[in-house]
Amino acid sequence: MTTKKRDYYEVLGVPRGASEEEIKKAFRKLALKYHPDRNKEKDAEDKFKEINEAYQVLSDSSLRSKYDQFGHQGVSSQAGAGFDGFENFAGFGDIFDTFFGGFGGQESGRRTTRGASLQTSVTVDFQDIVTGIERKIEVARAESCSKCKGSKSEPGSDLKSCSSCNGQGRVRRASQGMFGQFVQVVTCEGCAGEGRVISNPCKQCRGRGLERQKRKLAVTIPPGIEDGTQLKLTGEGEASMNGGRPGDLFLLVNVKNHPLFVRDGNDIKHDQTIDIVQASLGSKILVSTLEGEAELDIPAGIQSGQIIRLRDKGIPFLRNPKKRGSQLVEIIVETPRKLSKKQREILESFASTLDKRDASTNK
Repeated sequence: MTTKKRDYYEVLGVPRGASEEEIKKAFRKLALKYHPDRNKEKDAEDKFKEINEAYQVLSDSSLRSKYDQFGHQGVSSQAGAGFDGFENFAGFGDIFDTFFGGFGGQESGRRTTRGASLQTSVTVDFQDIVTGIERKIEVARAESCSKCKGSKSEPGSDLKSCSSCNGQGRVRRASQGMFGQFVQVVTCEGCAGEGRVISNPCKQCRGRGLERQKRKLAVTIPPGIEDGTQLKLTGEGEASMNGGRPGDLFLLVNVKNHPLFVRDGNDIKHDQTIDIVQASLGSKILVSTLEGEAELDIPAGIQSGQIIRLRDKGIPFLRNPKKRGSQLVEIIVETPRKLSKKQREILESFASTLDKRDASTNK
């Protein structure tokens, strides 16, 4: 008993007025779902054949018109073996080449590859991250040959289209498998995917189309950048061998340590030593900042380990350089190691007043 064929529009799940793009989109989705390389269900092969058959008809404007007018009878004579095998599909590893390289034998042109990315580093002073700085760096990279301009051929030489792939850079290979005929799209060996044959290679670059060059680049190091940050310089990597986009250059920024300050986010920290008199009575002292010296108020009675904050004296914020962190000054109260006779007498006298005060407090 012959099974009745389902409506092709129903098979693909699209309305009769669907556009070519809607049909192609539906086919891609279903083909991926039921391709035998991927779907191991018992009926996957039959469903895949049915989907393929429906697409072959609905993607062809002439066949679709006949189908819309006469149904399955209108296209039965054109169906043939094309609907019984997998003429337009490779194994699942190559199915994306088929999808995005075009359907029904429409191959895209030769592929271009992107140039290699590079990495280098630069070291800046701690002070440079406060204001930002422009630095010159030297990079050795592959660039288009100055003689052949990347064509790989001696100037004036003819470039012939590859006869093996007709200038496409790729060829189709058909093989018979257990599910039918498979077509695989591969890089042409005759031209290595170039689509053309070079009879007289450029002598300067030896037919590579690239040559090594040293270039000096001006790089802006923004204020607020942190040690170990990697900057991306788009398009400053190596040139492509076949006309694709150049790679990128990644610049690792190393920041030298400061002799006084330690960075903590956008704040900077340092210790400041004062004597017991300054700590007891309070004082005004000069402290170092990233812009020079500034006056710092020491409040009377400050304890060792307390921190005084100087606002807007820290590191600029990377995303908003007008905004800055703080300078955090940790006070260290220094106890004198050696006392003169007079100093000892003064301290003893002072100590006696502390005792009396403590005694009266305890009453």
